[in-house]
Amino acid sequence: MRLISYRQNGEENVGVMVDETGFVPVKSVAPDLPHTMLELLQMGDGIAKACAAAKGKPAELQIGDVELLPVVPNPPAIWCVGVNYKEHQEETGRGKQEQPMMFLRIAEAQIAHKDPMILPKVSDTLDWEGELAVIIGKRGRNIPESEAFDYIAGYSCYNDGTIREWQRHTSQFGVGKNFQSTGGFGPWMVTPDEFGNPYDYELTTRVNGTEVQHTKISDMDHKIEKLINYISTGVTLNPGDVISTGTPGGVGSRRDPVWYMKDGDVCTVEITGIGILENPIVAEK
Repeated sequence: MRLISYRQNGEENVGVMVDETGFVPVKSVAPDLPHTMLELLQMGDGIAKACAAAKGKPAELQIGDVELLPVVPNPPAIWCVGVNYKEHQEETGRGKQEQPMMFLRIAEAQIAHKDPMILPKVSDTLDWEGELAVIIGKRGRNIPESEAFDYIAGYSCYNDGTIREWQRHTSQFGVGKNFQSTGGFGPWMVTPDEFGNPYDYELTTRVNGTEVQHTKISDMDHKIEKLINYISTGVTLNPGDVISTGTPGGVGSRRDPVWYMKDGDVCTVEITGIGILENPIVAEK
């Protein structure tokens, strides 16, 4: 099933989608369950219970009636993977990575579906990076690749919006990957039973309707199971952690001429089997 995080009347809640735009609030059908995505994930069986409670119920609200939030508004960690597709390895000149290139994002930089992605005053180098996000649903350390999919609660779209000029200030990426309101995450989480094999799907990024990135998810270099094994070898993965699995070739900074997003643009990340994450670009006031 598909679940959203949202806010209504100042209260955060989770909704279970019952059609393309309508959903059932968890607090309505399962008032004893937690009402945030992170708390449901931390329960272990919280997501399953929420979906079971909503099954067969008619929509009570439309997503246009509420303020959508990032799928997991406050994840314990957002692990991002650099140059994880061959075309992006080639266009950046970094080549194949023996081990995953990892960096971290912060929750404060995230935005929801339809939220504005902010072009900051200090730079005009806002670039797109469409990615598949994996949401962890079970705590684990030293997770074998053969068991990795048992630790996944769901999947979503991610746009790792990057201020290239600031990214290049340091080899650790840091601030350039964490400007305020640059990490699009949504529109919802699709559970593994509905999504199935992630390698069956494709990712497409568009700017103002023009396709700028396209890849088969199966073309990623270090696969999802490798990433879960690799990260959990170093640190415990926790429910609510997010792994953004890398972007394909076609980023604006590697085009000739370069192409960066500007005020008034609209960027979408579409993953078949999930849907479309859309964010308008708005200049910082």
